[in-house]
Amino acid sequence: MKTFTLDVDYECDFALFGLVSSTRDYTLAWNLNRALRLRLIKQPELLLNLLSRGRLVFTHYLHATEALTFRLLRNRSVAPSNLKKPFLAPDIKEYDYLLAVSNGTGALADEALLQQLAALDAVQYVCQFDPNTLKYKENLIL
Repeated sequence: MKTFTLDVDYECDFALFGLVSSTRDYTLAWNLNRALRLRLIKQPELLLNLLSRGRLVFTHYLHATEALTFRLLRNRSVAPSNLKKPFLAPDIKEYDYLLAVSNGTGALADEALLQQLAALDAVQYVCQFDPNTLKYKENLIL
C-alpha cells in the first residue's frame, strides 16, 4: 500500500521577537501594555496535541485591531511534559517568550519595537527572528 505525505510550506507574514524574561506572563503582558500602549488580553491556552507523545499547553495573550496584531506566547509548556523539548519553538528554546507582530508600522515597526522592548526592565534580552527560517514555524501559525 502506498503512503503519501503532504508537504506544505507555510509563509509567515509577521515579525517574531524572542524575549528573555524571568517575570510571569501576566506581568510581562502588563509591562508591554504600559510601554507600548497596547491591550494584551489573555486568551484560552494554546494546546498542541502530539499524538502519542502527549500534549503541550502554552499561555497566549492577544492585542488585535484592524491594522495591528500582537501575540505574546510563552515558549515553554506550562503543563508537565515527558518530552525532552517542551517548547513552542524548540529552535529558539533559549527564549522564555515569543512576540509575534503583524502589520507593525511607525513606532511599532520592527527596529523601533526592538529598541522599545530592550528598554523594558522586565526584559533581560530581546532578539528578532525571521519566522520563515525556523524548523517548527507551523507551531507559530495561529
